[in-house]
Amino acid sequence: MNLFAKNIRHLRKLKNRTQEQCADDIGILRSRVSSYEEGRSQPPFELLIKFSEYFKLPIDILIKKDLTLTSDNSFIEIGKQRVLFPIVVDKMNEDLIEVVPVKASAGYLAGYDDPEYIEQLEKIKLPFLPTGKHRAFPIKGDSMPPLKAGAYVVAKYMESLDDIKEGSTYVLVTLNDGIVYKRVYNQIETNQTLLLVSDNSDYKAYEVPVNEVLELWEFTCSINTQEYNERDLKVESIARMLNDLQVELKEFTSKYSH
Repeated sequence: MNLFAKNIRHLRKLKNRTQEQCADDIGILRSRVSSYEEGRSQPPFELLIKFSEYFKLPIDILIKKDLTLTSDNSFIEIGKQRVLFPIVVDKMNEDLIEVVPVKASAGYLAGYDDPEYIEQLEKIKLPFLPTGKHRAFPIKGDSMPPLKAGAYVVAKYMESLDDIKEGSTYVLVTLNDGIVYKRVYNQIETNQTLLLVSDNSDYKAYEVPVNEVLELWEFTCSINTQEYNERDLKVESIARMLNDLQVELKEFTSKYSH
């Protein structure tokens, strides 16, 4: 059985549709759906387009990728079409995290939505992470102390910019700046931008139009690849940390004092 046959059978079942219902939805006979699912015939190009629109998946994904192990959570919706966003697991069914290496980070901008590019990235396992799709991104420069160049930020994929928490840190994949790690402030309602702020005051804040944000990942944890020294723990970083802690304590007190 070819990949297309297996895929449309699996995707139809994910939609909880019978062959007859699927045929009615697309506008063809049930016997044709049966024939395609069993691999006895191949649909013409105009029908491939209809199947692509029906399952909201690109044609090349339908015919080139084995989707039989995917669930509805394996896809994210961009515009009116879904793209494959595989959650990779090991033999123990535990999530694996793709690591974007420093040398290949420039290529991520071109390959972030290419399943073949993502599949070839190295994987690690961090069992303590919360649920969700995580990826590890390299840190460049010294704009976000105490993280040094060469460290990695492990972050959780965010489907919507509306879920941004004001002043929290995120990895953004942007059209013109590539991969950046900053504190983010939502300015969508006022001017359709995000304000990106560095913890290092030597770097000026700047705005990024929302239509240039390709991906958004929320900070979960960091992995340091070199030891800190005393000068790395700058006063402004400690002050910000204490301020954030104070805010969290106030929220905790407010929540449980009643």
